[in-house]
Amino acid sequence: MTLAVRVPEELSARVPVEQRGPGLERDAVRMLVSRGAEVAHHTFRELPRLLRAGDLLVVNTSATLAAAVDGWTGHARVVVHFSTRGNDGRWAVELREPDGRGTTRARAGGPAGREVCLPGGVGLVLEEPLSGRGERLWWARVSGAGVPGLLREYGRPIRYAYTERDQPLSAYQTVFALPSPDGTGSAEMPSAARPFTARLVAELVSRGVLFAPVTLHTGVASAEAHEPPYPERFAVPGASARLIEAARAGGGRVVAVGTTAVRAVESAVDAGGAVRARAGWTDLVVTPERGVRVVDGLLTGLHEPEASHLLMLEAVAGRPALQRGYEAAPQGRYLWHEFGDMHLLLP
Repeated sequence: MTLAVRVPEELSARVPVEQRGPGLERDAVRMLVSRGAEVAHHTFRELPRLLRAGDLLVVNTSATLAAAVDGWTGHARVVVHFSTRGNDGRWAVELREPDGRGTTRARAGGPAGREVCLPGGVGLVLEEPLSGRGERLWWARVSGAGVPGLLREYGRPIRYAYTERDQPLSAYQTVFALPSPDGTGSAEMPSAARPFTARLVAELVSRGVLFAPVTLHTGVASAEAHEPPYPERFAVPGASARLIEAARAGGGRVVAVGTTAVRAVESAVDAGGAVRARAGWTDLVVTPERGVRVVDGLLTGLHEPEASHLLMLEAVAGRPALQRGYEAAPQGRYLWHEFGDMHLLLP
């Protein structure tokens, strides 16, 4: 899906909101609220009064990894983005080229057998493309150390060119993030949950809003090609499945916090339409044709007009709501990307 909207470069959020002025916290971002074709303008701190007692927020607990590591292939410098750990111990990786400004640009990944030298005596060998859709991501075998330890010691968060400077890993962690026992996590922040603060969560709970934690470890997104998502690891615990079903039975709205939460919960729906405990890999791509079976609303950031995520947003809210919201956002000078403003889509 492509929207007929142009996003001016100056509307890219270049730093987190808390660095834009004294006294600002994460929940100081603005929030566009869409109900059908009607839009309203709020701040994120107003979320508790936009939801009702009995509504349920599905939140992703995946922690963000310091997934970018400098390396060498031959005499060429590269940056390796670690995306996803496979069942066989290999990692899906993307090789990027340093651009001289602290960020990277796309480069060819292969061929098979390409060796990359990483810090601490760690070696990486590309084995095969992740899928037949292209050669951006490759399965790679790593030797000399475990990847989680490598990332902890030498990694940094993945950063794209629209940001102003490097940020500490803490800037990319959400209030819901939990370390994974095996050291895996998300290559890129599940950013829809970034504006939540402990104070805001406490207020939501006190007003009767429920929370259902799920996990989906996000892989490396494509900043250039806007490809559909690759298979990703997810888990919907039994307790969360029961919470979701209870909210639905009681007339509450199920609002996913981010497209990752939509993908996880919609991947756990059984043939009868009920959410069940489930874990593993999901290759689900939510489109308007497929639709959503559980999710009523969505809290998300603002995506590029050609991004594949917009198909999911259209499946949740419908095209008229999406078109109107994406016309209103640049007119209202909302900020885009992971440090930007929010979009709440309600039925």
